[in-house]
Amino acid sequence: MANDTLDTVLIVEPNFTGHRWRYAEWAAAAYMEAGYRCVIVTDPANAAHSLAVRIAQENRPELQIQFVEPLVHGRSGFAKVSYVRFFRDFKHAFDAASRNRNIALVVVPYVDYFFYSLPFTGSPFGVTPWVGITMRANFHHAKVGVKAPREPLVNAIKAQLFQRAIRTPGLKTLLTIDPTLTEWCARAGHQAARGAAVQYLADPFPDAKAAEPLAARQRLGLGTGKHVLVYGAITERKGIQELVAALAKRGAADQPTLVVAGAQDDEIRAFFASADALSPPAVFMDRFITAEEELDLFSACDVVWLGYKGHYGMSGVLVQAYRFGKPVVATADGLIGWFCRTGELGPVVEELSVESINRAFDKVFEEHPAAAPAGPHLLERNTLSHFKQTLRQAMI
Repeated sequence: MANDTLDTVLIVEPNFTGHRWRYAEWAAAAYMEAGYRCVIVTDPANAAHSLAVRIAQENRPELQIQFVEPLVHGRSGFAKVSYVRFFRDFKHAFDAASRNRNIALVVVPYVDYFFYSLPFTGSPFGVTPWVGITMRANFHHAKVGVKAPREPLVNAIKAQLFQRAIRTPGLKTLLTIDPTLTEWCARAGHQAARGAAVQYLADPFPDAKAAEPLAARQRLGLGTGKHVLVYGAITERKGIQELVAALAKRGAADQPTLVVAGAQDDEIRAFFASADALSPPAVFMDRFITAEEELDLFSACDVVWLGYKGHYGMSGVLVQAYRFGKPVVATADGLIGWFCRTGELGPVVEELSVESINRAFDKVFEEHPAAAPAGPHLLERNTLSHFKQTLRQAMI
């Protein structure tokens, strides 16, 4: 039931690719449960997305969607800077969606669009309080033991901009899916008394019970033997070319079935079109994966591949693998490597060579089923209920 004031929470997310649409949906659910009306504000290009269609069909007063055409930007002056262009787009979207509404809060599920412009532009939402979620802040990684490229000058500049940005009037809380950012803030004393709170928001996976593996395999049309899952947006950054090269070198009796689930980009489609076929043949689901298929995939497969390249942020696939009790083969880089550094979640590969990858798979298959972590793991907090609770607390 809506609260007495019928205040509205605006959730502004122009891009429904990846998991951003889910963050918008889950944020709306969190604040509706607290008694607020919610409006998801997005680009008209997303009108055919399943979330937009569902909201329009249900037409509930407590959850609406509003489409706002983005601005047409020139390429002169500050418009050359993407942060500035996004700032202007968000201000435009807020101005349009806030008309004739009593706005209690604005939520930005991906604040990295414009965060580093805030010291110069101020808030795009005027005096309205707002909460942002950062997913790409990595300037601090070298200071907290995360393996990432060393860019001391760029990182020093971003650290200064970060400290100024969290003091932007109106910003109540900056949430981060990177637990090492809150550690950096606490260690270096960068949590300014007059600035927004910086709090950890565990990247969620909805509570779901694993399906029976054999039944899940039958529904997916998978055969017998071991299965390795590559899941999500399938690009070369998944390290999939290196994975295929390694699997091709394994003996026939030793080679698992590769399952590639998620929309591929043109480069990866071309790669698989020209690559020699694996034996057993790889299984491809080159499209959007439904929630039911996702549950079956993580239930049916034995190992999840996380040997990503050039990816230093958090991975929702890691969370999913943990929730389903599946071991991973993971990169040593970025937050994936940081979360997997103890080896409890599966072997870590320092380099994506054929030998390193196959050693990791040998270890996983020898130890299968994987032993559970010895104690509570930080990923225990990566639940939808915890996500909602953190979002609601952020507005207090």
